[in-house]
Amino acid sequence: MSYPMPNFSADLSGQVALVTGASSGLGVRFAKTLAACGAKVAITGRRLDRLEQVAAEIKATGGQALPLQLDVTDADQLLAVVGKAEAELGTVTILVNNAGIPDAQRAVKMSVDLIDKVLDTNLRAPYILSCEFARRLIAAKKPGRIVNIASAAAFDYGGNGAALYSISKAAVVRMSEALAVEWARFHINVNAIAPGAFMSEMMEGMLERMGDITKHYPRGRLGDAAQLDSTLLYLVSPSSEFVTGTCIRVDDGQHHR
Repeated sequence: MSYPMPNFSADLSGQVALVTGASSGLGVRFAKTLAACGAKVAITGRRLDRLEQVAAEIKATGGQALPLQLDVTDADQLLAVVGKAEAELGTVTILVNNAGIPDAQRAVKMSVDLIDKVLDTNLRAPYILSCEFARRLIAAKKPGRIVNIASAAAFDYGGNGAALYSISKAAVVRMSEALAVEWARFHINVNAIAPGAFMSEMMEGMLERMGDITKHYPRGRLGDAAQLDSTLLYLVSPSSEFVTGTCIRVDDGQHHR
């Protein structure tokens, strides 16, 4: 096989992507970035009005976007959403499992309801959705890319009342590794991104509780969602065809103590 020089392209023309948690935060940026590179994008989340606004912004710049309301804690909705996206846009070939929630409580003070909600959102949902995505791709005999959004907290728990969040994100990394092995023969690549502290709605809530956390970081700053564009595009593009089962940490050295 011959390869171009250099063997890199961010052209996603002909691809269909589905992004969870796309009504706010990093998910909005992910959806817009994929659309800007030519992918048709199904954007999902609980707040349909926000999704419709994001879809309108994507369409205004020449992209294609389909807003689909989704509660990731509802298994029936998870199993149905890929089919809904497929019916409108074609076979979904890129999945970005971005939806997630923090716990923000000490482990011994967490209610069982909150435990279930964190695990359902951060781990159960991406697992169910990944399996449905892969099932359809295998049947269609098409390759695909899954990018799971983990967290630097998967590797470094700061002891600030987010133990279950840390545990769930470490599980996302391991899920990516295990599913990558199972689906490699079907040419479905599964990778993860572990962002550090980036400005988002979730981060705003943390800053309200904890104050300025940047003073503890080597460069004294938070990330901007735009700084994740290149990593996302690398993992969903043909350029990363030989990369699967990997987690890329994008944390500005914040968690390498």
